[in-house]
Amino acid sequence: MLSRSGLRGARLRVVSLTSQRRLLNHFITHPAEPIPPPPPPAPSSSPSPKQFTLAVKDNIATTIPGLPTTCASGILSKSYVSPIEATIITQLRARGAVITGKTNLDEFGMGSHSIYSHYGPVSQDTPPETSAGGSSGGSAVAVANGEVELALGTDTGGSVRLPAAYTGVIGYKPSYGMISRYGVIPYANSLDTVGFLSKQISPLKELIIGERGLWKEHDSNDPTSLTAAARKRCAAQRRGYRSPQGQTTELEGLKFGIPLEYNIAELDPKIRDAWAAAAKRLQDAGARIVPVSLPTTKHALAAYYVIAPAEASSNLAKYDGVRYGARDAEGASDASAGGVLYASTRGKGFGEEVKRRILLGSYTLSSEAMDNYFIKAQRVRRLVRRDFNRVFALENPLQERETFELSDLPEEVEMEDKWGPEEVDFLLCPTAPTLAPKLKGVMEQQPVDAYMNDVFTVPASLAGLPAISVPMKVVTEGAAGLQLIGQYWDDARLLDVADAVAKEVRT
Repeated sequence: MLSRSGLRGARLRVVSLTSQRRLLNHFITHPAEPIPPPPPPAPSSSPSPKQFTLAVKDNIATTIPGLPTTCASGILSKSYVSPIEATIITQLRARGAVITGKTNLDEFGMGSHSIYSHYGPVSQDTPPETSAGGSSGGSAVAVANGEVELALGTDTGGSVRLPAAYTGVIGYKPSYGMISRYGVIPYANSLDTVGFLSKQISPLKELIIGERGLWKEHDSNDPTSLTAAARKRCAAQRRGYRSPQGQTTELEGLKFGIPLEYNIAELDPKIRDAWAAAAKRLQDAGARIVPVSLPTTKHALAAYYVIAPAEASSNLAKYDGVRYGARDAEGASDASAGGVLYASTRGKGFGEEVKRRILLGSYTLSSEAMDNYFIKAQRVRRLVRRDFNRVFALENPLQERETFELSDLPEEVEMEDKWGPEEVDFLLCPTAPTLAPKLKGVMEQQPVDAYMNDVFTVPASLAGLPAISVPMKVVTEGAAGLQLIGQYWDDARLLDVADAVAKEVRT
């Protein structure tokens, strides 16, 4: 039986934890009691799955009472309840997920530091000083603090991997089309991917490639979800899907590519040194380090910030106070007087960054700008995908191999034979060009300066490739992430290799 002193201690701990949550601001909705998974359908001979705690980014729809979906936006009030539940929520609850709450984010997933939220910025420390990254900053902080074992995020151009790097946790973006997007409030449909954050890779391996692996499950509600036949065909060309249990991966003999174009002037010297030290550790473990060239990388960030806002401007058109969103009463009276019904609703409901991207996207889709911006950005995207296909030893199962001119390669890239340069198993690079910045400095930045944080994460998103950020040691205080990128649908091997790499570079 709990004594009075023990009860007082328990209350103090609860108050302390609640106070910390308010300061970090990483949860938007946090019910008093966690929400357990539904009971298995009766009759059921199989044992109940092992339960685990889960935090959900608040742009992923839930139908559970007390867990509204706000997207951290003023246009969706806390009283809004989605009519549908996201497929990934249904899948994880069937696997034992106990939901602890909905986490804070940049409004509609648009941002790199989780500061563009209607509910205030997220911090990873108290007093609030340091950026948690974005847009899945709330989910990353919940994992880093040990409040949950797993957190869901969405990764459009690095929104899972960047917070993971800043907070020192694992951030994994699966191959595009593997995990259902049904029920995820879209930012950019051709880029959005449900991602996972955790302190360990083992629960991610169990979820993705375990006995009930998510890689097997096609969702007919999501037109971007790979069909069952395509999944089998892709898996047949990869290792690790058919017999994942007990599988271990040795680093010896693996080839890791170091993209020459990623050694940019804006790269923090401490990150550059940590990257070099990590590569040296892998080399000492028997891996081969190979310089590779991804020449279109220098255009990838610009292409992303044309394509993503263009898709966002279309996706957010429905938030007008009629179809979706809380209507502004003043705007409704203006409309009756001959004004525009939704102008006031959208003007007051959306934050500054969302309005900025809507305007940018609307312009790039206009008849006078489409050819010069949107069409060219799509061409760059195809070239980015071609660059990746050229450096990986595995072929992309969804595309035919393209030829390229050897004369286009930089002199630093060595030829393996007369047919071309050496091909690699994975790419190795930093997740972010800097350590986690201070919130004060971030809020004083020009918006375009903040976009630079995505420079290493955007290329994999444009190509739809699996990528994972693991913590790596830096000589100063602060967390940094080492990113591994694999060929399309090579997720099983990527997770295994990342597990081995993480053990080498953590200390």
